[in-house]
Amino acid sequence: MAIAAPGSAPADAPAVLSAPARGRRMRGSRRASGAPGAGTRRAGRGIVQRLTPWLFLSGAVGLLLLFTYWPALNLFYYSVTDWDGIDLEKNLVGIDNYIQVFTDPRIFSVFWVSLYYFAASFLQMAIALYFAVILSFSTRFSNLFRGILFFPYLINGVAIGFVFLYLFQPGGTLDTVLGWFGLADPPKWLGDPDVVNWSLAGTSVWRYTGLNFVLFLGAIQSIPRELYEAAELDGANKWQQFWSIIAPGIRRIIGLSFILAIAGSLSVFEVPFIMTGGANGSATFVIQTLQTAFSFRQVGLASAMAVVLLAIVLVVTWIQRRVFPDEKVDLT
Repeated sequence: MAIAAPGSAPADAPAVLSAPARGRRMRGSRRASGAPGAGTRRAGRGIVQRLTPWLFLSGAVGLLLLFTYWPALNLFYYSVTDWDGIDLEKNLVGIDNYIQVFTDPRIFSVFWVSLYYFAASFLQMAIALYFAVILSFSTRFSNLFRGILFFPYLINGVAIGFVFLYLFQPGGTLDTVLGWFGLADPPKWLGDPDVVNWSLAGTSVWRYTGLNFVLFLGAIQSIPRELYEAAELDGANKWQQFWSIIAPGIRRIIGLSFILAIAGSLSVFEVPFIMTGGANGSATFVIQTLQTAFSFRQVGLASAMAVVLLAIVLVVTWIQRRVFPDEKVDLT
């Protein structure tokens, strides 16, 4: 029998590890034993992180599908039926409703009413551009004038309709002011078919000039001031600066305003509906569509009219994108 040396461990005794070695061994065993569970938790967290943006978007997308795209699909379906809005039965009529939109003088004539508003939109764009250029430079009380120009756009369309209804009525404010200047027999602003659409178009000029003004002003102020300074050093006056710097710089905003003018002239509703109800030849396309749907109970035909309006706006937008393409920005 061998005798161990003093101070040494017996040969068959288990090895005794130091404290640091025992700690490393225990941590290694815990990592080895907990690796599958940790991997599952990491995978779960990764899935949740990937799904979180979609969960936030799902509510908005669901509301968009429910209140925008689903009604639009129903609109296309109704446009090929003879539905009256009440009867449960809807008979398919193909493209008959679309043919009637372009062949019925009662319907197609309202497109000519839109030309009054379209012509007025060029006037409001010219006025807005003039004041935007003037107020983009150092001008006294510029903030006050900006607020005055933009304020009409903030007023509700129904309120504007009632205000101008009293303004244009016989013996109203406008007739009184014109009487001060010797005009004793003014026209019937809302009663004469030759004048009513010009009166309503003038109201739209007052209402929407502020919107175009803000668009133009923002575009002009985004132009670097160094360009103006360089032009002044070259001896360019304000008119030359406008044609050489401002006009090219706001080219896309002018295109946007043109699209808004076309879409707005076709979709005018509030002001003429409040002021005339579409009487005396002042019915716009939207008013005619509503009357077709709810007064004459021809929902199928009215749906076709709405689809035609949508198609016109889409075509004009496509043309605008071709004429004023998006500028490619190099971010490298």
